[in-house]
Amino acid sequence: MIGVLNIPAVTWTLTVILLLSGSYYLLQAVKSHTRTDQINKSLHALMNVLMAVMLWNLVPSTVLAQIAVLTGAALWFVIQAVARPEFKLLCAGSQGRVKCGYHSLSMGGAAFMIAMMSHAAASPGNPVNASGMSMSHGHQAIAGENHNTAATAIDQQPTLAILLTVLFGAAAVIFLILFLRSHITAKTPNKTAAPRLSLRTEHGFEALGATIMALMFATMAA
Repeated sequence: MIGVLNIPAVTWTLTVILLLSGSYYLLQAVKSHTRTDQINKSLHALMNVLMAVMLWNLVPSTVLAQIAVLTGAALWFVIQAVARPEFKLLCAGSQGRVKCGYHSLSMGGAAFMIAMMSHAAASPGNPVNASGMSMSHGHQAIAGENHNTAATAIDQQPTLAILLTVLFGAAAVIFLILFLRSHITAKTPNKTAAPRLSLRTEHGFEALGATIMALMFATMAA
């Protein structure tokens, strides 16, 4: 953990929010009637869990697997966003495509965040591998070269971290506006109260998720 994330109260609060959000999306995945929705909601649940795990630097030996899964999820949402209109099970309409595009950004952002966090958590002079086992001298040299290469690549990304802070901050504001608007319209008696409640809840979790992403990227950019 780095920066403001070193404050236990902040870390625990973010962890609880992420796990609640992950539980919500998992429940929605179970309730979904289409395979695509089940996959999408499950990926959202997984992303929230992985971010919670990242906050505590747990199971560091699986970092590459986490990045690979999130990168694959980002690609999956990109495919949905650019799919031809006849594939109605995927993102349909301009609003749906924008939504899938944002979800792709979220997945890619989470993968990038894990890479940055794992680099920040690594001690430059600590000759241990991901599982905590000591390495031989030869392996240390190879690992040192790889570490320096990775460090150079990641240390050149503060501008990207700032850009992502702005993007997710803007997304948080947009989702908050949508949440408030849906809350106001929900007061109007009609037959679609249940779907609107679900949509309002989703907007609320999206706003919280975007806020957390913006906060974490802002910490990394500092």
